Amino acid sequence: MITAILAYYVVHEGAHLLYALCIGVFKQINFIGLGIQIDVYIDKMTFGEMGIFCLLGSVTTLVVAYVLVAIIDVLAKNSSKVFKACMYYITISMLVIDPLYLSVLCGFFGGGDMNGISSFIPEILARIVYGCILVVNIIIFFKVVLPKYKIAFDNQ
Repeated sequence: MITAILAYYVVHEGAHLLYALCIGVFKQINFIGLGIQIDVYIDKMTFGEMGIFCLLGSVTTLVVAYVLVAIIDVLAKNSSKVFKACMYYITISMLVIDPLYLSVLCGFFGGGDMNGISSFIPEILARIVYGCILVVNIIIFFKVVLPKYKIAFDNQ
């Protein structure tokens, strides 16, 4: 679980960080409770740049999730149970965290990335899109990820 959380932060916040560095608006990294946040000079950003900045983290985690699903047969063949368990939980976190947060939870815990995304896409549309992505990703989990890893662990 720890590796999944760390991998999620590296991918999600790493995407924010790289974009902020590329457009010259990086300010600092904030450590908030168990999480981290990339802080930027908002006054130096256009609405479009802010939207891209906020959207990029979730898009990157989804791309990584789909790559992990695409190479699941290779990952599941690894002889290490620890490696397989780590990849299993990393795949789950990449598939579920952002779609769940951006479709449902952002309304309860503050906008976060939704604040920037809604600067160029209506929030209700973004929530619906991420809700649909969440449903698709849950189906992918139950139809592909869970069965493949179950077989991989049973064969060991």
